[in-house]
Amino acid sequence: MEIILKYFPNLTEIQIEQFSKLQELYEDWNLKINVVSRKDIDELYLRHVLHSLGIAKVMQFKPGANVMDVGTGGGFPGVPLAILFPKTNFHLVDSIGKKIKVVDEVVEGLGLENVKTTHGRVEEDKETYDFIVSRAVAQMETFHRWIKNKVQKKQNHELKNGILYLKGGDLTEELTNFPSATIYELPAYYEEEFFQTKKVVHVPIKYKG
Repeated sequence: MEIILKYFPNLTEIQIEQFSKLQELYEDWNLKINVVSRKDIDELYLRHVLHSLGIAKVMQFKPGANVMDVGTGGGFPGVPLAILFPKTNFHLVDSIGKKIKVVDEVVEGLGLENVKTTHGRVEEDKETYDFIVSRAVAQMETFHRWIKNKVQKKQNHELKNGILYLKGGDLTEELTNFPSATIYELPAYYEEEFFQTKKVVHVPIKYKG
């Protein structure tokens, strides 16, 4: 938990309490439904929570903004972002039911009121969002195809509406067809070795009505 306060020192007491509860909640649920590896549970705050919050280093979501987390798995990056931005609406989607069950229990355990979840495929969702966030669930070409009609027209943030994607490694080839993409290197914000090759990728997407 100290590592979260190191990079996000201005948390409220409620946020500190919620972030502190994450370890116990995930350890408990992981024994019943395995959604996070043993090693990752031991380093939950570094590998999952702080990594998810990398998006917050490049984007401050505004109150009332709508954000969709595609392929949320155990709730990353959606749950940490929902704690950090309590007035932003988060919709966490995953096609695997047992993962969404864990997310539901964690959300309830934290008392988060700005999160809704869906067990299903993202293509079936009919709503639109300011931003679509995710953690490397597919190649950008595939991911873009899944969500291209999910971005709303009205711009409320400095960054244009679109994708905020947590990825690692060399993305040169993967982003060839996305000339408007911007890469934010996480080592610019975090000093831990784990983040050495990790990035946040912003891809603006034009509204298609």
